[in-house]
Amino acid sequence: MRTISKIALFLVAVFMSSCEDILEKDISNSTVQATYPLNAAVVQSNVVNFQWNKMDGAKTYRVQVYDVHQSLIAEKETEDLHLEQELPSGQYQWRVRGENFAYQSQYTFPISFSTQITEDLTNQLVVLSSPDSDIYTNLATMTLSWQSLQAATNYSAEVVNTSTGQSVYSNTNLTATSISLDNVALTSDGVYQWKVQAMNSNNSTQTQFSTRKFNIDRVNPNQPQNTAPANNATLSLNQQITFSWTISQDSGTVQSPISYVLQFSDNQSFSNITQQFDVTSTSFQQTFTTAGTYYWRVKAKDKAGNEGTYSAGFKIVLN
Repeated sequence: MRTISKIALFLVAVFMSSCEDILEKDISNSTVQATYPLNAAVVQSNVVNFQWNKMDGAKTYRVQVYDVHQSLIAEKETEDLHLEQELPSGQYQWRVRGENFAYQSQYTFPISFSTQITEDLTNQLVVLSSPDSDIYTNLATMTLSWQSLQAATNYSAEVVNTSTGQSVYSNTNLTATSISLDNVALTSDGVYQWKVQAMNSNNSTQTQFSTRKFNIDRVNPNQPQNTAPANNATLSLNQQITFSWTISQDSGTVQSPISYVLQFSDNQSFSNITQQFDVTSTSFQQTFTTAGTYYWRVKAKDKAGNEGTYSAGFKIVLN
């Protein structure tokens, strides 16, 4: 009977996989229509904004960029209809294709273009390096950095706590390509926006501001409350058990995404952890094959690096 069940489960999995293929549109003979840059275009910027039209049936798009030696120098996937890529002055080719779960379209025929980076900064962009956009952190200090522009004589940078509207850093005459924020600037939790602009004082040109955000969250998540199975519950072996819990929202300005650490032990003090799982929701299913007494507890941790305290340990008996 167990063998038959395994075969049935396998057939169901195969059927579901086949359904995914059936539901996806076959785009294998289609081609994305590229719109920029087109053949022989000259892009007078350090950043190329590749663009194309929407393809029916495509969920994502894959862009490849080759240098003059036909070496692949960039390959990225996006759900958008455009993609920005920094490129030095030179000759290039690019192509794009559509993709979904089951199929890939044909690549466009390689499109040749060139980039020319001049002293005029009007059409150029500052490429921000670190940190990545929208990160969550509990750090007290932070370094913000960007890539240099050849024609830039200086940079202007500003950091604003958007939760309070307060500017915590401002400098319009930077020659370095990074700034450091101390614990005074980052004293408050909140969503911070930082922006950088390059300027050329020789010809009075400047870029637009390049912006990113980061989140400061130093508040620990609250303690979860176990809900099921109940404390001292008696349960059956080889039966799938759903462990669940609740948690209230913390009082911080920023609520970072939360995940959980679920622990099982053979003793009430949890000095011996028999199993531990990282869980992304407030429930988890587990099957026990060995009779005995077990204890379980859970704690929350957030994307900023804060950790709460474990819930009270609940006892379950398996027989």
